[in-house]
Amino acid sequence: MADGIRDKVAILGMGCTKFGERWESGAEDLAVEAFVECLEDAGIEKKELQAAYVGTHFDEVNVGKAALPIALPLKLPYIPVTRTENYCATATEAFRAAVYSVAAGVYDIVLAIGVEKLKDTGYGGLPSSGGGVNSFMMGANFTAPGSFAQLATAYGKKWDIPMDKIKDAIAHVSAKSHANGVLNPRAHLRRAISEDQIKAAPMIAYPLGLFDCCGVSDGSAAAIVTTPEIAKSLKKNQDIVMVKALSICDSSGEEAMYNNWDGSHFVTTRIAATNAYKEAGIKDPRKEISMMEVHDCFSITEMVTMEDLHISPKGGSYDDIMNGFYDLNGDVPCQVDGGLKCFGHPIGASGLRMIYAMYEQLLDRVPEERKVKNARLGLTHNLGGLPWMNVAAISIVGLN
Repeated sequence: MADGIRDKVAILGMGCTKFGERWESGAEDLAVEAFVECLEDAGIEKKELQAAYVGTHFDEVNVGKAALPIALPLKLPYIPVTRTENYCATATEAFRAAVYSVAAGVYDIVLAIGVEKLKDTGYGGLPSSGGGVNSFMMGANFTAPGSFAQLATAYGKKWDIPMDKIKDAIAHVSAKSHANGVLNPRAHLRRAISEDQIKAAPMIAYPLGLFDCCGVSDGSAAAIVTTPEIAKSLKKNQDIVMVKALSICDSSGEEAMYNNWDGSHFVTTRIAATNAYKEAGIKDPRKEISMMEVHDCFSITEMVTMEDLHISPKGGSYDDIMNGFYDLNGDVPCQVDGGLKCFGHPIGASGLRMIYAMYEQLLDRVPEERKVKNARLGLTHNLGGLPWMNVAAISIVGLN
């Protein structure tokens, strides 16, 4: 009977570029930058890689629809290279494929890398994905901020929380991410913003203002995974970061159709989190999870996700947020490197960047000013799509 991949795979090395407006670098340059750091961290030669999985979402502005354009600049040693794509969970899918291939015994040492080059389009948000006339007309009156803003009104109505209090909470969420981003030299946005400034910013889609919305970035992140035995033989007397759980859940369409979903939460995240905790052997995530990186495409998304991850009680995320529970010095720090909001969001790299943040913390490689105390388990969460139609991905990593 299947028993998951808990402690069957180790992370041997990781790498991550600086995220931002990387005008000087193409997608291939960014991938090489992350790969070089990853390979050096793993302490192996390139010839020891047996397979690779490449995550990239928008083929029009990146490296094309196949994996070959990444195999060429990385000069991979004639190994199988496969492209993955799954909206904002694209890099997590590359990581999952690499992990599963090692756990299955097919390969011993595998690369997962994600890259996205978005700023060269000249557009402030995401490029159009196309889809033909019907797709265009279905979305003619729809925007991403508008659809996610509806979470706030639905959530407030369900739990009888006034909108002024929700605006206070999401302002704290955004201010926290900016404060954490300031501390990380690789983050895209590195300027502190006060809660008053956030609430006074231009409105994008009520109650979401300018600073409640994440932008997009250029960047790349990578991981090399292997068996625990190989990791321990290569890194004697060192801490090893193990994969504790991976869980992905896709919408079936029910949220948007005939069931009683009330629009105040993400069904997929709740299911993915439940499955991940079971696989990792976690009984009480509020007490056992040390830190998180979650999909804060909008500040209200992070607020709702705290409950969908079963960390805050239902209807209780407001109190936890305002009490500093998710601050860097709180009980379960969230967005320890600034999150999508401030570290940046190159779609095909974000999932691996989040794991990189956990990896750095677990191995005590961060300066004291941004260190999570006594970190043992880190959780990452991606959300791709819309509130009523999405994919949620959970990764949990921890020390051996």
